[in-house]
Amino acid sequence: MNFSAPLRRVAVAALLPLLAVPPSFGWGSVGHSMINKLAAESLPADIPAFMHTQAAIDEIEYLGPEPDRWRSLAEPELNAVQAPDHFMDLELADVIQPLPRRRYEFNAAAYAASLTHPAQARDLQPEHIGFQPYITNEVWERLKSAMRDYRDLSAKHQDTKPVEAAILFYAGWLGHYVGDGSQPLHTTVNYNGWANKENPNGYTTDHKIHSQFETAYVAANIKESDVKPLVSSVHPVGDEFDDYMAYLRHSNSLVERVYQLDKAHGFEGAGTPEAKQFTAERLAAGASMLRDLIYSAWLESAKPVPERHYD
Repeated sequence: MNFSAPLRRVAVAALLPLLAVPPSFGWGSVGHSMINKLAAESLPADIPAFMHTQAAIDEIEYLGPEPDRWRSLAEPELNAVQAPDHFMDLELADVIQPLPRRRYEFNAAAYAASLTHPAQARDLQPEHIGFQPYITNEVWERLKSAMRDYRDLSAKHQDTKPVEAAILFYAGWLGHYVGDGSQPLHTTVNYNGWANKENPNGYTTDHKIHSQFETAYVAANIKESDVKPLVSSVHPVGDEFDDYMAYLRHSNSLVERVYQLDKAHGFEGAGTPEAKQFTAERLAAGASMLRDLIYSAWLESAKPVPERHYD
């Protein structure tokens, strides 16, 4: 079909505002890179030596924003399938009790909940709730598996270079989702403007707060030196799924704080000292949890693999 030149100009003019709006990606490139770098730099001494090299730290840092690079309109199928991995709206997820530990069991439970809660049926579709803890657990298990292979190859004095590359990729990939989890707006239906019908405190309903907080404000105001002192000491996780869910719930408890800071103009320009401290604390929380998950994968990779039993 051929369009006249005037019609083409009208179409382009209509599309330009859409193309100019930046997508809401967790922490932006600056924040995700910072989280990954600080996590890699703070790994304990007993992690494999290759992970302490500058090249390894640089690779993990580079991979912090990687899943956001998969959200281009040039790859629409990839964008569509993995976009729900970046968030979980816990207000919706909590309709499902208990929350299953595996993705497909969660999908089934979400569809079942939509039948018993018909008024929320659309919102309770699994891709609308989000898969954040599931992708995190799945990538963490990939990392643990690769680390187990590294141990095996090392014990046999065989070449470990290929598996080292895999370990760095999985660690960097994991970092993106852990970083998303430290951003409170990735855990709520109020992810980009207050969506609840009740809004007695008059929080913003404009669809600007998400990218303003996590991308524009961070890039303009937060430095590595602000975050590094706030990274906690090493604390390996116990049950990876349960501990990660507790981490997400803590982030979710801070959603209203984000809106309070926004209302006080905390994320505008240079912002306020309170907003800067809060943002640095959330980035440090992401780096701390990522470091602990990587270290825990290393410790867990030393354990024997359970025997497979066939019925």
